[in-house]
Amino acid sequence: MTAELQESSATTTSERVPVAELLRRRRPGTSLESAFYTDEDVHALDLDVVFSRQWIFAAAAAEIPEAGDYLTVDVGSSSVVVVRDDDEQVRAFHNVCRHRGSRLLEDRGFVGNIVCPYHRWTYDLEGSLLHAEAQPPGFDKTCFSLRPVHVRDLAGLVFICLADEAPEDFDAVAELVEPHLRPYRLGEAKVAAQHDLAEQGNWKLVMENNRECYHCDGHPELITAYFPLFAYDEEDISPRLRPLYERYQRAAADLEVVRRAQGVPMVDHRQLADRVVGFQLTHMPLDGEGRSFGAHGASLSRRLLGDVQDPVFGDLSIHLQPNSWFHVLGDHAVVFSVMPTSVSTSVLRTTWLVHPDAEEGVDYDLATLRAVWDATNEQDRALVAATQKGVADPAYVPGPYSMVEDDVEAFVSWYVTRLREHLGPDAVPPTVPDARSGD
Repeated sequence: MTAELQESSATTTSERVPVAELLRRRRPGTSLESAFYTDEDVHALDLDVVFSRQWIFAAAAAEIPEAGDYLTVDVGSSSVVVVRDDDEQVRAFHNVCRHRGSRLLEDRGFVGNIVCPYHRWTYDLEGSLLHAEAQPPGFDKTCFSLRPVHVRDLAGLVFICLADEAPEDFDAVAELVEPHLRPYRLGEAKVAAQHDLAEQGNWKLVMENNRECYHCDGHPELITAYFPLFAYDEEDISPRLRPLYERYQRAAADLEVVRRAQGVPMVDHRQLADRVVGFQLTHMPLDGEGRSFGAHGASLSRRLLGDVQDPVFGDLSIHLQPNSWFHVLGDHAVVFSVMPTSVSTSVLRTTWLVHPDAEEGVDYDLATLRAVWDATNEQDRALVAATQKGVADPAYVPGPYSMVEDDVEAFVSWYVTRLREHLGPDAVPPTVPDARSGD
């Protein structure tokens, strides 16, 4: 990084720089300035522009398997009910009674109808008002249905959007992703476990940490099965990594044969920054036995998901901006979501899915199923907390990304673009080179 860039990027904790100016001076290829992780105004903008206007991952459909099952999702000060109706369709509503605004439901559970705990206004599972006591003649119940929230069930993964008009390209992304997910039949899977981990870091730091494997040597449990080469190209392979890379190439060739036999699409996708519903999808081999996230690639469940035919089916890795990622394997799936809880804290939810008929203690051991990601999440939690402290330090100056952190740059670029679109021309910079170019 040049001295000029260091000077222009340095901001003391006593300064308050308008968000538009922070966006205007952001240089591609570098981390964000401190205020993006510590400033309440930026946090409020994140909730408004990102979490209230974009498609966000809410839950696995397996969390609400039967009609009447529901869960709630908190998005800033908003609360959303996600419920399976009597026709077994997934629906979403604002968790606000149309009478005087009481919260309707908490956490998760089962209902026949949605009944307000305050004055007993009653709604069916499609959101229509069924009963409101002591209303005047001419009261029109049809005018007081629950306010709907956009919802999509993408092959067993449920996304919501709180905006009046949701980004339109979700359908195009779903068309690309769904054929890859179809063999796993995640909508019929069973939740084996779910864990919420409190992160002492801004939600963007959690996401940035996920979007790179530059630090993967710090995950010893994971890398006995997971090749720590995500986003590495041939030219990024050092002599130390060469034997690992050659083993990866052999495993990738073997996986290609299995994928063709299964009849899944053979093309991967990477459109993380250049569309509103940014995503990437990569079907990667696993190390060792190549079966799952067990030690050295061993299986973690005896029952394969859905229609998967071969236990050596690799890792279908999917990222969706802004708050989710997924690992779908032959014998189980692990889905992740990140939600902000304050400017400097967030929550990481991890959900493990298995075949609906898989029996704990018979087909899988729960502790073993969870072991890799429980360990990895805790390791990442410490890294995120340390980074949150660092970016709040007056000495922090944004640094350049390495050549294997392209997906971090893509995430940050996607995020910055959403905020610039909202704030307008004052947030758009003159053209500047990528900080990694050396110019």
